[in-house]
Amino acid sequence: MFEGKLNLPEKACRAFPDRLGSLAAGFDIKDDRSGKSDSAFESGEELEILKPNGPGSAPESEDDYVEMMEEHFESRVRRNPKKYGSRLVSVKEVIAADDKRSDLEYELSQKEINLEKLQRIADTGLPDGGGLRATAWKLLLGYLPSCRDLWEKELTENRQKYLKLKEELLLSPSEITRIKDEVSNYNDQNADNDVDGPLRRQEISQEDHPLSSGKASVWHQYFQHIEIAEQIDRDLQRTHPDMKFFSGDAAFSRKNREAMRNILLLFAKLNPVIRYVQGMNEVLAPMYYVFSTDPDEQNAENAEADSFSCFVRLLSDSVDHFCQQLDNSSGGILSTLSHLAELLKASDEELWRHLEYTNEIKPQFYAFRWITLLLTQEFNLQPILRIWDTLLSNPFGIQHMLLRVCCAMLLCMKNRLLSGDFVANLQLLQHYPDVNIEHLLQVARDLSPDTSSCSLSP
Repeated sequence: MFEGKLNLPEKACRAFPDRLGSLAAGFDIKDDRSGKSDSAFESGEELEILKPNGPGSAPESEDDYVEMMEEHFESRVRRNPKKYGSRLVSVKEVIAADDKRSDLEYELSQKEINLEKLQRIADTGLPDGGGLRATAWKLLLGYLPSCRDLWEKELTENRQKYLKLKEELLLSPSEITRIKDEVSNYNDQNADNDVDGPLRRQEISQEDHPLSSGKASVWHQYFQHIEIAEQIDRDLQRTHPDMKFFSGDAAFSRKNREAMRNILLLFAKLNPVIRYVQGMNEVLAPMYYVFSTDPDEQNAENAEADSFSCFVRLLSDSVDHFCQQLDNSSGGILSTLSHLAELLKASDEELWRHLEYTNEIKPQFYAFRWITLLLTQEFNLQPILRIWDTLLSNPFGIQHMLLRVCCAMLLCMKNRLLSGDFVANLQLLQHYPDVNIEHLLQVARDLSPDTSSCSLSP
């Protein structure tokens, strides 16, 4: 229908690979269940011939083409606003997103990854699909080395280490004893193969007795971890209950919860001072989701092992926040909350005074959860993935950018906070409303450089 009528620029051809149209947000919106595309132009819909410079004329440049398409599509939206609604994005945004995906794919294909360039791309938001976010996150967290030739070796070694840890730490004492007995019996049989004699009575040490209450008893430790495992199970049942990936009785959902349970329980056993803290399941969820949905089958099958290693790296930047004994230390949560208050004061003293003195709302009342759980309780999963792109790409560390995002969350609600009382404002901050995530992140980036020292964790 369009042959000979429009000379499309190269970028536009990439943006519209199948047919001229779809300007919906994300460009390739699909219904997860039916797989049907939600195109801006319905099948069989006739498009009018565009004549920006008079009858039969074609756009002379790419900019002319983009302007022509935007004007054309905006007129269609005005005629049928119910159909397009809030999903409208500009042609320039579609082309920019396509360029970013191409840049990312090119960067990840290099033998030596330029981490600074990857950070710049990720800061603007990583594209969904294709496993690009999974690979980028592993690089940004240092799980994958910058040298692409080392990826297979590193992944194989780390995945094998994880399997060994599971075998050593997630078995019950009875299973461990059974394995020891089998090894011992095998050795005894080899030593006394030709000697008949009385049967040997198996001796059970105090540490191996199920009724032992000693701290060194493997059974005492096992029962302690059973309590932690039960808490983890309860929390996992509440993780994103609106998503079948995490919630429900389907085998797929149970498999995902079991993998996350293993990760959290293993983390608790390897970190006896911190163990498991309620809410860690929420921090793990975005990472496990991204790695599990990698289209690369081998990567998806090893999502549990990869998620464990990256989860440890993610928390290493803020592990003191989960240790109550360190709350008042320089790296504790109270110190971090104090940095947030200083950052807000330096950015907007009027708002800081209103919250601090007029409302008497301390950061502990709302930002404790924001910071410890990396905002996972304040936004839905998709916005969190976008926010984490920026957090993980920050060259000064996750906490540096996290505090700036938290401060931006306050600044974006300034008018409502200044007009609100204690109850209204506390409810607002504990149930943060939906906002434009790109605008929020831009506000965070635009905070004055003079305030950057306030947001750095010691």
